Amino acid sequence: MKKYNLSFIDDPDLFNHVKETVEKYRFKIDLKRFNKNLVDPIKLTFDAKVYGKSIEQIIESEIIRQIDKSNTNYIGYFHQNIFKYIDPAWQVPSKGFDLINESEKIYVEIKNKHNTMNSASSQRTYMKMQAMLLKDAQNRCMLVEVIAKKSQNIPWQVSIDGVPHKHDFIRRVSMDRFYALVTGENDAFKRLCEVLPAVLDDVLSEAVQDPIENSVFEELQQLSPHLLKSLYLLTFGRYEGFDTFQL
Repeated sequence: MKKYNLSFIDDPDLFNHVKETVEKYRFKIDLKRFNKNLVDPIKLTFDAKVYGKSIEQIIESEIIRQIDKSNTNYIGYFHQNIFKYIDPAWQVPSKGFDLINESEKIYVEIKNKHNTMNSASSQRTYMKMQAMLLKDAQNRCMLVEVIAKKSQNIPWQVSIDGVPHKHDFIRRVSMDRFYALVTGENDAFKRLCEVLPAVLDDVLSEAVQDPIENSVFEELQQLSPHLLKSLYLLTFGRYEGFDTFQL
């Protein structure tokens, strides 16, 4: 095992957690997964015409977008689960908050970017945190942002039904400040980022990577040799008149 020289997490734990994250990465896509949330053939038609691309290129871009979206969720897994290796007092519950420390009475929601949540989502999350304070006045709640606008640990202010709310025990915290809170080391997150490429190299040097399996085009052609028509039939095939759809 190589040495990563992070005082707050053991080398095997860091290696294995990065390995678990890599193993979650998506390498397969078929038509069922491709159309899980119903592909929008009208948007894809616009994209192909406006950007001057073939429908094959547009479908390929959509496949990459969907795979990337899945993989983004797995990076969320990395951020959420690493803290239980840093300090076993931090646990990932099966439901509710993303991360909790019952001994310290801290409840955490982790978001990737500062603008991930819309207004309604922010209000719901804030009210969930308010409920924790009503349950126990000593509870503390945090919205931790991996990619915040700046380094911060401030009261989170949210407007609910036009009324601003702010409480010192409901905090908005950037990831660097949260690592500092958990580890007691102000530069802990920076040091993790510095060694992460080397850990990934070590993990990937041992991994047997499967090639990306993509059967979308083959399955679309079974619906129709005309790929764009296949997309319309895939989504609108049960709509009135589409049994005689022509392009």
